[in-house]
Amino acid sequence: MSDPDRWIEDWLSPPRLAVYLAATGHDLDRALALYEWNARAAAALHHDLGHLEVGLRNAYDRALRRRDTPRDRHWAFDPSRHFPVVEQRARNGAVIDANAKPRAQIESAVRSARRDAKGAPTPPGKVIAELQFGFWRYLSAARHHDTLWIPYLRTAFRRGTDRRDVDKPVGRLHQLRNRVAHNETLIELDLRARHRDLFAVARLLSVPLHDHIADCSPVPAVLDDRP
Repeated sequence: MSDPDRWIEDWLSPPRLAVYLAATGHDLDRALALYEWNARAAAALHHDLGHLEVGLRNAYDRALRRRDTPRDRHWAFDPSRHFPVVEQRARNGAVIDANAKPRAQIESAVRSARRDAKGAPTPPGKVIAELQFGFWRYLSAARHHDTLWIPYLRTAFRRGTDRRDVDKPVGRLHQLRNRVAHNETLIELDLRARHRDLFAVARLLSVPLHDHIADCSPVPAVLDDRP
């Protein structure tokens, strides 16, 4: 690499740049164009993933509150209601609490929301917004089938939805979101398939939501414009 172009390697790091050079036959100009396309694709996917995440977390919140009475505390302020201590034996023989992590995530979100409230009452919606996508992603895991999916979460989706039809695509979308959030390369992923995952989950949640995301999505145009 010539000295005038060294700034690109300094900016991206040799390992990151090498991915794009390998994909373009070691043509630096084409590699840089592909990197810029990767950034546009990430931004477009982030737009649609954000819409889906908001819809999913609000649907799950409504589902988890479906049996509440007006006097019940919001479940986020009582994390043991849906995530009680469940002791399991790990492979190394240690006894662990399978729900310790989701309770800790909820408690962390409550603390953050209360800091932002600065002494005022903490809105439950603020706590919901503080919970990361990884929290919502694992609520459809097999270990929650009897305790969360059957009594609550299935009601967030179209009648008759199988838990696996949610968990599998949401798991793939969670992996995609992590790559997008950390500015990782997307060029080797089947982004059209991941976009179909997004639409599949959105349609199970709400056909109008699916249609809105489809109408506003910048993703197809960006994918068609790959250099």
